[in-house]
Formats: sequence, structure tokens, C-alpha cells
Amino acid sequence: MNGKVRWGLLSTGAIAKAFARGLRTSQTGEAVAVGSRTQTQADAFGDAFEIPHRHGSYEALLADPEVEAVYIATPHPLHAPWAVRAAEAGKHLLVEKPIGINACEAEIVQDAAAANGVFLMEAYMYRCHPQTARLAALLREGAIGEVRVIHASFSFQSGFNAEGRLWNNAMAGGGILDVGGYPVSVARLVAGIAAGADFADPVAVTGAGRLHPKTGVDAWAVGTLAFPGGIVATVATGIGVAQENAVRIHGSEGTILVPNPYVAAREGAAPGRILVHRRGAPEPEAIEVPSDVTSYAHEADVCGCAIRAGRREPEAPAMTWADTLGNLRAQDAWRAAIGLVYESEKLENYRESAVRRPLRLRRDPALAYGRIAHLDTPVARLVMGVDNQVEMPHASAVFGAYAERGGNAFDTAWIYGERKSRVLGRWLAAHGMREASVIIAKGAHTPHGNPTAMVRQIHEQLDWLGVECADLYLMHRDNPEVPAGEFVDALNAEARAGRIRAFGGSNWTPARVDEANAWASARGLQGFSAVSNNLALAEMVKAPWAGCLSVHAAADRQWFADRGIALLPWSSQARGFFVPARARPDLRDDPGLVACWYSEDNFRRQARAVELAERYGVEPVNIALAWVLGQPFETFPLIGPRTLAEVRSCFRALEVKLTPNEMRYLNLED
Repeated sequence: MNGKVRWGLLSTGAIAKAFARGLRTSQTGEAVAVGSRTQTQADAFGDAFEIPHRHGSYEALLADPEVEAVYIATPHPLHAPWAVRAAEAGKHLLVEKPIGINACEAEIVQDAAAANGVFLMEAYMYRCHPQTARLAALLREGAIGEVRVIHASFSFQSGFNAEGRLWNNAMAGGGILDVGGYPVSVARLVAGIAAGADFADPVAVTGAGRLHPKTGVDAWAVGTLAFPGGIVATVATGIGVAQENAVRIHGSEGTILVPNPYVAAREGAAPGRILVHRRGAPEPEAIEVPSDVTSYAHEADVCGCAIRAGRREPEAPAMTWADTLGNLRAQDAWRAAIGLVYESEKLENYRESAVRRPLRLRRDPALAYGRIAHLDTPVARLVMGVDNQVEMPHASAVFGAYAERGGNAFDTAWIYGERKSRVLGRWLAAHGMREASVIIAKGAHTPHGNPTAMVRQIHEQLDWLGVECADLYLMHRDNPEVPAGEFVDALNAEARAGRIRAFGGSNWTPARVDEANAWASARGLQGFSAVSNNLALAEMVKAPWAGCLSVHAAADRQWFADRGIALLPWSSQARGFFVPARARPDLRDDPGLVACWYSEDNFRRQARAVELAERYGVEPVNIALAWVLGQPFETFPLIGPRTLAEVRSCFRALEVKLTPNEMRYLNLED
């Protein structure tokens, strides 16, 4: 489509007015519509900026066929909900910073943009100004030698108003989220350029701040970011104190000062100025950066050029998707360092997802379901591991992405701790998902491998989960000193009491399972329905934890085929062994990965997975998971995605249907 990008402005506040002014001088865009919560406000805004289409609701704006792209300028907590709705309406997106109130919300927005094929950028307008490009060039040229220390601040003083958005906890107020992202983003930009990249993520974030006693948001705060290579940055922000609002970069050969780094003028010309003081020079060199328009006009044109070029994200130094995620993760860590958690993020307050609507439970076309004995509910072939979701925003994002693709099985354990079970239980209750879900609980881990401790842990975990019954209960470790029949008797008693439906063992040998089932069969009792031992395309070299067992051997896999017992394999993707190094460079030399999976045969399997991945158009890790799913018996691999991108990746494995020859080839059986 040619011509200017046709923008719709969602909200009519001060920042929306600044963007509307910017569009007047934009080379690529024009405002064609505005949406507000009332028709009166929409009409007034439209009159002020000569915008033809005025809508008295945000929904009407998104339904306007004249609108190609939407600028979202609502209060912070509404950025993610309306960004997702706009993406689903097929609109390109510029979302005012912060794109979400935490990094998990940013992932949700990016996931929606990716799913709907629309452009998305977080609106850090200064990143689009030529001053930022000139600063980047100076650093790349080595104008001050090696970068060592960065100081950046953005802060202002406003009068306290508990109901105003700046000071209101429910509105995600405070300095770190409102303007603190600017110094964080410029520090990450400078540290990244110094390392030859577009940005850098800190390896450590510390901080201190003042939380207002009435609302709990940060009135002012200072953070320290430690970057690879020894670069250190201090960042400062606040809504209760005015500060310098400048950027100083100290290097081995001099200092750069940017007096107005964020060029935040909302109307008129916005030229830039950079002062470079080289060591030994009597005076700094002043570099003028001309600009006849505001940063908002530059921002509109960065978006417009990318949209017309068919790109889904901007080019650096504008905020790419990875840059946005890294920035919010740093802000999250800064908030954590000063003890700032928004009320909406707390487990006890969770009522709905960040999108603020019911889950859309649409099955992924490739998602298959299987049966586990003694369970009426079909079980998704991919089981969500509940071992890394400690905070509610993270759990909500990952669980929601899994469930909306059709996933319904959740694996947790007593040893993971009370918090993780409570997070899962709260999420299930808030979304009314208990009856449609399969809860897998585990207990009796060493040194609690006895029936008495096991029963106590069942009761405790059900209380943590807030449910009356676990669908499948697995003993987390075996204790060969206890006759298998004693465990079977205790588990049958729990099943009769309605606290579990089916049961089995994790890290039990096939011989011990046979012993347990022989005991059950001889007495007319319920036996093992499932086993959870390791199975991955890479054969386990050394167990990651004591008492862990693999069933990779051909005889063990044949045992499952002969018995018809379901396998729920943990580490089904070999804990990242098949993830490309470009995607997770941190995994390459991970000691646990090396000890567990590095062997000559496994590297041969990895090479063959890479080969087949190219043929199928997927990643090698998808091929590895497809091999586990392709066994001649029921497998329900446990997956542990930490991000929405990893959820998407896991589900891609379901699209791959390996042939018998390919199965043998991958496992070096040809």
C-alpha cells in the first residue's frame, strides 16, 4: 500500500497531543482518526488537530477500516490490553512506553503482534531522533576510548496526588515505570554499542529508593547496572524530585555529555547537542545536531518507513522487540531491588490476565491429546511444567499462552515449594480452569520416600493448590527399601478418599513398576497409570540430580510399548542441548549441560536434528521434541518454557511428523 500511513490515536491525553502535533510534520504519516472514552472528548481532540474520524470508544477506533496503524497513549495498565486488541484488529502498533507494566506484559503484546503479522514499536521517541544516531556513531568511532562509566537520569517534581496516575499504585505509578525507562534504555544502548552490539542487558541490577508511605510507589530511586566487560551505569529517576536529566559517559580517553538526551520537547523544533571532552583538550567539542521537528515526528517516520517496507519491528537504535524486553526486565529488577510490587501483580489480587478478558481457548490444530488410565479428561501431549513460575505476571503470561493453544495439563511438585503450587491454583481458579485441566502433583521425594510422608504431602499440596483432588499423583523418587506394595496400598487409600484419581512414579525403574502393578493386580487394586522418567533424543550421560533415571535404552522403550503405560518424560528437550547457540549463548558452556548431555553420540544426534530441521523448516529443538512425541507408546513430554517465544517453539514440534526411518536415523539406529 502506498501513500502516507493512516494513524488512529487511541486516547486523547497530553502525550497523544504531542504525537498528533508530530504527525503534522511527519513525512510518512497522517492522523485520520481518534478514539476516546467519550464522544465529546473525541470531537474536541479531532477539532483541535483536524482529524476527520472521531470515535467515542476505543473499540470503534479499532473497527475503523481507514485506520492502518494505532498509537496507544492510555495510562500504563491499559497499554497491553489495547495493544493486543489492536494487533488482533490487524493494526500496526506504536505503544507509548512502557509497553506493559512489566516484561511479561511486553511479551504478551509482542506475541500478539507476531501472531497477527503487524508492526510493533515501543514509543521511546528519543531513540528515533538524529541526536541518538550521532551519539551512537561517536561511540563506535571511539571518540572517548573505552566506555567505563555511564550516568543517566530522568526525573521531575510533581505535587502529591494519591488519585493521579503518577502517584497511584493501581495506575502503576512511580518514577521507574513512568520515566525511569529512559535512563535505563540509554545506559543499555551505550553499553551495547561499546560492546559492538545494538544494546546490552545488565548482568546485575541493584538499587535504592523512596516509596511513598501512602501509595507505595517510588517517589525517587537510584539504580546501578553492571554490564559485561566491566561497564557500570548509575540511573536515577523520580516524580518527587527534579534532577539534572542528562547523560554523562566516561571513557578511557574522555567524557561525553548529552545535556538534553531525551529531546522531549512536545512542539516546535528539537535540535540536539552533544559535548565531547577529549582527554588533554582544553575545551569540549560541541556537536550540534539540527532538527526542525520534534522527536515525535521522527518517531512517526521511523514507524512509517518500517511499515511501508513490510518490517515488523524498527531498526536500531529505535526500540527493537528484544531491546524492549531487555529494558523492562531491567526496570523489573530495579523495582524489585527497592521492594516495589504493584498491587495488581500480587498473587492474592490476581483476577484476570494482563489482556483483561477471558482466555480464548482455541486448540492448536496440531495439538494432539492422549489418554492416561483412570483419567476421564484427555491429556494434552505437551505438559506444562510448573517449576519456574514464582510471580503471578510470569505465570499468567506463560500459562495463558499454553492454555489458549489448547494445553490443559500442569505438572507441579511438593518439593517445588508452596509458592509455585499456590500460583498455579490461583491462576486456575481465576480463569475457571480447574475442571478442564489435568493437575499432576508429585511428592515422596528423598528423604521423604515413605507412605506416611507421602500422604502428608498430598494433603499439604492439595491445600496449596486450593483443590480437592489431583488428577495424577507421581511419587517423585523411589525408595527401594520400602516394598512397592506399601506405596500401592497407601495410594489406593488416597484414591478411594477422592484426593487423587490416577498415580504412578517418577524415576522408578521398570522392574519396580512391575512389582507395584503385580501387587495391585493380585489384590484387585488400582495400579500405576504413568511413569515420569527422562527421555530425550540426547541420551543422558550423567543424571542432573541424584536418583534420576532415563529410559532412553531400547529395552526400556520397548517395556513401555509392551505395558501400555504412559510416559511423562522430564527434560524432554535435553535442557537446551538442541537450542541453537545463537538463541541461547549462555547455554553453550553451562556445566550442567556439559555433564548431562555432552557425548560424541549426542553431538551426532544433534547434527542429524539440525539436518532434519532444515528440511522441515523448524528449529533442531523441535525435531528433538518430535522424536519424543513419535515413540510407539503414549508420551506426554514435560516442557518448561520461560517465555512466550519458548511456548510457541514447543508447539511447533507438534507440526513435525517424523517417519519411522527418520526416528531411527536421529537416534543413530540406522
